[in-house]
Amino acid sequence: MASASLDPAGAPDPGQLLLDGAASQGSLAHPYASSPELLQGPDAARNLADLIHFLCILHGRYPGVIDHAADFAQGADARAWLSAAAEDFAIERGYVAALAAAAGPVPGTPGAQASESAVIGQRHAIEMLAKSERSGCALGSAMAVMLDWTPIRSVLDVAGRRFGLEWHSSALGGGPEIAAAARRLAATPAAQRAMQFGATQIYVQHRGLWDLLEARRIARG
Repeated sequence: MASASLDPAGAPDPGQLLLDGAASQGSLAHPYASSPELLQGPDAARNLADLIHFLCILHGRYPGVIDHAADFAQGADARAWLSAAAEDFAIERGYVAALAAAAGPVPGTPGAQASESAVIGQRHAIEMLAKSERSGCALGSAMAVMLDWTPIRSVLDVAGRRFGLEWHSSALGGGPEIAAAARRLAATPAAQRAMQFGATQIYVQHRGLWDLLEARRIARG
């Protein structure tokens, strides 16, 4: 993992901390997200359909994390940046919905009701982060979703090719743009700490989703 750089005052760079967290704690670091069983094995179609179904629950409904964050973020600049990001993520939400239609029903899996309840609980948890009135928390949670969407989008594109669905490239900002926004929008140490907290909790929920999906794959035999 890259080390976070320091600003002239000796404080960690908040943008680099976000990038480091995405690399070490997010979807990119979860083995199942890049596993052959998910991407190319004989049961890949079922496993990808499973992922798409649960992403619909977690991030496929409006309003989502970035929409809530735009409403609850403190400061006009942060709200404006998040509002633009929310418009871009609406396109991604449409991609997930189109994939769900192409992939068909969720694969039958033991413990299905408990699985859905768990992901609904995750959705509630991330919504609470995005609605936090603690300055920086909503911003950090939204930025983490955007950063972690890059590896998630890579898996969705594999699914798109498998299910015959073509889609344009993601319009979401990349890592350098998000890191620059973090430096600009979280100006105080307290806001930076809250931003990192919000981001870390998003990665916790995303890792939980990958854990659940892998367990469901094993349960299907």
